[in-house]
Amino acid sequence: MGHMTPADSSEPDTLVGDAEARVHGSDTQTRMLTGYAMGEVIGRGGVGEVVLAHDLRVGRDVAIKRLRAAHPSEEQASRFLREARIQARLEHPAIPPVHEVGVDDQGRPYFTMKRLAGVTLSELLQQPSANRQRLLRAFADVCLAIELAHSRGVVHRDLKPSNVMLGDFGDVYVLDWGLARVVGEAVAELVTGDIADIEAEPSLLLGTPGYIAPEQLHKAAEAGRPADVYSLGAILFEILAGEPVHARGPNALQTTVTGDVVTAPGKRRPERAIPPELDALCTAMLALEPGERPTARRAAERVEAYLDGDRDVARRRTMAVDLVWNARAALGEGRRADAMHASGRALALDPESSEAAELVTGLMLTPPDEIGPEVQAELHDHDVAAVRSHARTAIAAYLALASFLPFAMWNGVRRWDIVLCVFGVALAMATAAFRISRKPDRSLAFMLAYCTGNLALIAAMTRMAGPFVFVPGVAIIIVMSSMAYPQFLARPVLLVALVALGYLIPVVLELVHALPGTFEVRGNELVSHAGALSLHGRPTLGLLVSSVVAMLGVAGVYAARLYRLGRSAQHQLLVHAWHLRHFLPSKAPTLPSPLRA
Repeated sequence: MGHMTPADSSEPDTLVGDAEARVHGSDTQTRMLTGYAMGEVIGRGGVGEVVLAHDLRVGRDVAIKRLRAAHPSEEQASRFLREARIQARLEHPAIPPVHEVGVDDQGRPYFTMKRLAGVTLSELLQQPSANRQRLLRAFADVCLAIELAHSRGVVHRDLKPSNVMLGDFGDVYVLDWGLARVVGEAVAELVTGDIADIEAEPSLLLGTPGYIAPEQLHKAAEAGRPADVYSLGAILFEILAGEPVHARGPNALQTTVTGDVVTAPGKRRPERAIPPELDALCTAMLALEPGERPTARRAAERVEAYLDGDRDVARRRTMAVDLVWNARAALGEGRRADAMHASGRALALDPESSEAAELVTGLMLTPPDEIGPEVQAELHDHDVAAVRSHARTAIAAYLALASFLPFAMWNGVRRWDIVLCVFGVALAMATAAFRISRKPDRSLAFMLAYCTGNLALIAAMTRMAGPFVFVPGVAIIIVMSSMAYPQFLARPVLLVALVALGYLIPVVLELVHALPGTFEVRGNELVSHAGALSLHGRPTLGLLVSSVVAMLGVAGVYAARLYRLGRSAQHQLLVHAWHLRHFLPSKAPTLPSPLRA
């Protein structure tokens, strides 16, 4: 039986008019059915079809199911009317009621039933956003409807998602009772002895591959209530696992008979976090032996118990313990990802498990010994961004140093070669810093050349202004700022040694009188001489004061950047820890021994 569109909400007179208007386009035979205005065909099977219609006598929309062939055989008519009688005797909210049974003037039997509106369970299962709770409640209603049928001696024999409709207002219906039989009633149906017979002649199959019970494949006429329970289990499997228990195709019949398929949805799809009680129920309903399956009522009760919050606590705790052991074993073997997955599932199954909480806490707070390639890539990107940011600041610092040339000219220059050397090296270092900002991922050789440039800059400044005025401050700033580069952070001694050489070489050369002196000790006085600048009056004081202020500014910028990054990282850790305290159980004990530092 196919889709049935929602009924109109107009007044009865309007409904009659709309129904008569829908007659346009229908065939002559449909208009011959007395008392009904016929509409479109909404479902068509091998021998029957379902037509929308309007009952002109009582003013309601109905669905009419009838045989397609004119003047059907006695056997066809008998089977069709048997379906109508079986459906009519089952009074349940989830079974569409039968209003009338009759024969049209073409000799075709028909029966009218309630017009339904909604979507089939099969369509809902195709939607990624399908609500599992809603589907499970509908499934429980279907189980109770089938239990009513079983209590009346009726077996459906063709239960599947496309034969279950969910209405627009929470109503659920079990459709298509064409293959239903009454237990104990003699029915002339073929008995097949081998699956090959059915595969060779599909018309012998009474049921749907993938949902039909194993015993129904061989003796459909003798299939009892457990056959419907098997079909319900196949539906439940699809709700829980998101895929059918038997793969579509010719192998569905073979796996149904042999049972060569995983019938526990939790094992098939462990990532879906299927509740263990529903997993066990589904497995029991799909048992090969009919006597091992629960009744439809028992299945409904267990699903309703789950939905009402009655969890199988003992079962969950047992599974959680097993998962904790699996997590510990995986951690001992170095499979950290598997350990995190198992311990997380254990904690989800049993939130009060202290062992699971210990593992999860330790794994989340303790960094791994080996970092995977994805994390390494992210760390590399972070370093690149930090180097680029530092290089931009370094450009400004070197340009600020080069800007002292006008001050030097105003103060007076004695050695232009030294002053221009300082100016040129500062510009060269600004250019190098610019190149680093454009391409932060530089080789160690390039960075060593960059550090050598700083060495030359310190040496030239020592010759220009003496080793004890502001050159030590500049050297300290260079060392502190260059530590931001990963190549020097990994080799801090090398950086300090190179910068120290730039400072010490001119001093040593002066001490051995290889260069003119820029300092001397006179009694208790240390006298410093500017090697390239003229020192006199206010210009000299202005140069010294401005240089000190500039160094304070540059040092302040670097210090602020350093502490700002440290403070931000600390705040992030505190925020993460706050989130973890709310995520994990409140009484999480100390870390287990394998995870302690």
